[in-house]
Amino acid sequence: MEYIYYFANASLTLRIIDYLNSRPWLGINFITVIHDLDGWVVKIKFLGHLSSEEEGDFRAILDEFGIVYQPEIQIKMAMWALEIGKSPLYVIANYQVAVVAHGSPTTTEIQEFCTQFIEDLGYSPQTLL
Repeated sequence: MEYIYYFANASLTLRIIDYLNSRPWLGINFITVIHDLDGWVVKIKFLGHLSSEEEGDFRAILDEFGIVYQPEIQIKMAMWALEIGKSPLYVIANYQVAVVAHGSPTTTEIQEFCTQFIEDLGYSPQTLL
């Protein structure tokens, strides 16, 4: 069972990561977080199936904060490479996507990415708020 969603900014992405990290019983296989120029792509893959109640609650949260996303081929290939075990650095170099986290991300990883990006850029784009 997997979900791919698009979120407009970092704070919405952080809320999803917090939600998932506070529910370890859901059995997450991995979470992939990719920063795009206009927002954040998050892929969530579960080890098994959620109960209908858990899935309903989870979809409600996802739909409240983001939209279902059909990634373009470059992001699909990057996600596939991560899933088969390629390192985030390999994926960044070969697919030119900003892999922020893969595996069991923490909100700290995303916050550090935003901080570094803002420091390097010199201002804060809307997607990093």
